Amino acid sequence: MKSKIAIVISALFVALTMTACGSSEPADAPSVADSDKSIVQEKLNKKQTKTQASEVEEPAETEAPEADEAAPETTPAETEAAQPETDDTGTNILVAYFSRADENYNVGTIEKGNTQVVAEYIADEVGADSFHIETVTPYPTGYDECCDVAKEEQENGARPGISGSVDNMEQYDIVFLGYPIWWGDLPMAVYTFMESYDWSDKVVIPFCTHEGSGLSGTDSSIASVTGAQVLTAIDMRGSTAQELNDDTKQAVRTWLEDLGF
Repeated sequence: MKSKIAIVISALFVALTMTACGSSEPADAPSVADSDKSIVQEKLNKKQTKTQASEVEEPAETEAPEADEAAPETTPAETEAAQPETDDTGTNILVAYFSRADENYNVGTIEKGNTQVVAEYIADEVGADSFHIETVTPYPTGYDECCDVAKEEQENGARPGISGSVDNMEQYDIVFLGYPIWWGDLPMAVYTFMESYDWSDKVVIPFCTHEGSGLSGTDSSIASVTGAQVLTAIDMRGSTAQELNDDTKQAVRTWLEDLGF
């Protein structure tokens, strides 16, 4: 009898701590502090100032030389040096996210991970660039097998290798960071991502999917690892994210508007 009770308790714990579903409950927009909105506005103004400065500094067009006037030669090295290192007219907002498709708890086999669904919606709403955090070695497609690998990684403090990297990370002042809750924590691949970049003078805005655990203190973990300012996060059940109905979209929009976007 005791062994049966232990098995039931263990199964409930896995359901709560691994993401990807449960009953689809509408997401609620969190209460955002006024200070968060001020911080976001400061970063958005910073980008606007950069863009205006770039437009002012852009040289005026010169008339083409006459047919008998030879144009000055430019060496390949000079041409390369004239190119800007970063695109100051691009967005300064990035949505980086870790998300797993395949078999997930209570939603079955899905083609797009729960967190990715939310990430794409946020990116569209704020006009951000996106980066999908993907491991070099894919996780098992089966839910139970993935749980086992994730648990082993967590116990060993693993840092799974990531495919690709963010180009010009220095241009992003605001980073939305999305992830599922795995065993009451960030997936280890998210730690790999955070430890790969300099987060000086950036703000991080977390969002996550879970099965009843909420953020599980991951916002504090992000602040500890990156040293960045971490603003008010939004979290929701995986099934809610996967469905992404009008009520959930409105909750996300309200959260973004309260943050100043």
